[in-house]
Amino acid sequence: MPCKLVAGNWKMNGLRADLDEMRALIAAHPDPDCGMLICPPATLLAPMADLAQGSRLLVGGQDCHTAKSGAHTGDLSADMLADAGARHVILGHSERRADHGEGSDLVAAKARAAQEAGLTAIICVGETEAQRDAGTTLEVVLGQLLESVPDGANAGNTVIAYEPVWAIGTGRTPTLEQIAEVHDALRAAVPDAEMSLLYGGSVKPGNAADIFALANVDGALVGGASLKASDFGAIIAALDAA
Repeated sequence: MPCKLVAGNWKMNGLRADLDEMRALIAAHPDPDCGMLICPPATLLAPMADLAQGSRLLVGGQDCHTAKSGAHTGDLSADMLADAGARHVILGHSERRADHGEGSDLVAAKARAAQEAGLTAIICVGETEAQRDAGTTLEVVLGQLLESVPDGANAGNTVIAYEPVWAIGTGRTPTLEQIAEVHDALRAAVPDAEMSLLYGGSVKPGNAADIFALANVDGALVGGASLKASDFGAIIAALDAA
């Protein structure tokens, strides 16, 4: 069966003082039934990995380059993430697709680099509000899936995260029926039926249990609510109880 996972994306947030939140999280959830992962900014990756040693907390990166090394100022390779202690890397997040113009072909190339480095790629897909309103959600999401997931992807090295762009950081959440429709379609389309499917987009303690009760939702990719141990821990507890 797909593995349950709650992944936190800290985005461009967090200083060393915020590692205290992770100490509190580890203390409160020493042995969760689901996987718990934090993807901090690159400046905190190594210290968070050191902090997490001996615990159930996994650490990941927020992006990687396609190349192993080279003249790419400011970029990080998948090998560098792994060397710093990462086990996962988020790829194709809507903020990368929109702010940096990343297409699905580039996401697939990054996912291949992650595979080669031994990282699990969390590949994000999702529609904009205009696409949702136009009735093309499934066409867009399944197209991104087909083009972003490279050959060789399986449940051991790839996780899919559905994040409707219009629900990220807005406080708006699709209906449970809308989430279920997309996750059911993704389950039918993924190359490995045991791939974990995460939902992301304004996930918080108050709605997590209802989302996790849906078929084909194996966890969440959490943004702002992952910055506080109390909020993130409540979402972990909700998945453990699902």
